Amino acid sequence: MRQVVIYPGQITVETADIPAPGPDEALIRTLVAGVCGSDLHAAHGRHPFIALPYRPGHEVVGIVETTGSAGAGTGPGQRVTVAPYLPCWTCKMCASGRENLCENLGFFGCGYVQGGMAEHFTLPADRLFPVPDALDDHAAALIEPLATPVHAVRLAGDVAGRSVAVLGAGTIGLLTLAVLRAHGAGKVISTDPNPLKRDRAIALGADAAIDARTPDVAGQVRKELGGSADVVFDCVAIQSSIDQAIAMADKGGTVVVVGVPAQAVTVPLPIVQDHQIRIQGSATYLPEDFRESAELLRTGAVKTADFVTATRPLAQVAEAFDLASSGNHVKVLVTVDER
Repeated sequence: MRQVVIYPGQITVETADIPAPGPDEALIRTLVAGVCGSDLHAAHGRHPFIALPYRPGHEVVGIVETTGSAGAGTGPGQRVTVAPYLPCWTCKMCASGRENLCENLGFFGCGYVQGGMAEHFTLPADRLFPVPDALDDHAAALIEPLATPVHAVRLAGDVAGRSVAVLGAGTIGLLTLAVLRAHGAGKVISTDPNPLKRDRAIALGADAAIDARTPDVAGQVRKELGGSADVVFDCVAIQSSIDQAIAMADKGGTVVVVGVPAQAVTVPLPIVQDHQIRIQGSATYLPEDFRESAELLRTGAVKTADFVTATRPLAQVAEAFDLASSGNHVKVLVTVDER
């Protein structure tokens, strides 16, 4: 089979043996795989938890070909997407229903021995999520990335009617905006340095979009909101964005960190304490987030055409990464099975 392997400065398509499923696993034939922001960070050596070389691809849609000797909840011919986090199921977090915070967590396609940008892969059968028949392959490829902001919004609490800022209008920022609209958020302001991304945010329902490089961007957002933000979703997670987020949420607001920080940042702890600002990390998702994500796509609350803006075949995976890095696209998909 063909599989993608990323080395420092090089994205390759290599030949490998088709893996055999273990007793509790399934063998999946890949249909499409999305290029995630974390894939881009890892390819450029900027992901804090992924070392090169690695095998990318965790936003995956495929078809079950065979299952191991123990059988599986999904049988051959079933179209599935992947819940790529790999819990141990025995630690304190797993036992309390927070397997996304597993103390021994692995992650398919992110430093794991296999990735979904391959013609075949194996995974434990409990990591497979059946794709509703109403969703085509492109829509199904959005279930996993959409589950990330679904989880983040759930952690923020009831956002109905509340004033919100979303920092970053890349894929996750725009998907966060879509989830907020589906949950009835009040005024929502987006920020991003890229004018094309700001235009997309407006088209997808932001009440205003502010240039993140503008002096006093926090003041401009507060002016648009008519006061402080009840909730700020930081989908960038760098020093400047966390500074802006805290200034927007001051006083009494919540900052949800959705983006993956490439390195440590500092926070004004006296302000956080004295002004009662809540800083909430958001890590991946849980099964209920996958279910809501699929439902948002099924009902059209999130429209595939708004987000899938380019596709490339597996042989052109390097170009797919370039397109995803360009800032001109939202979600780029790699088509693996071209039958």
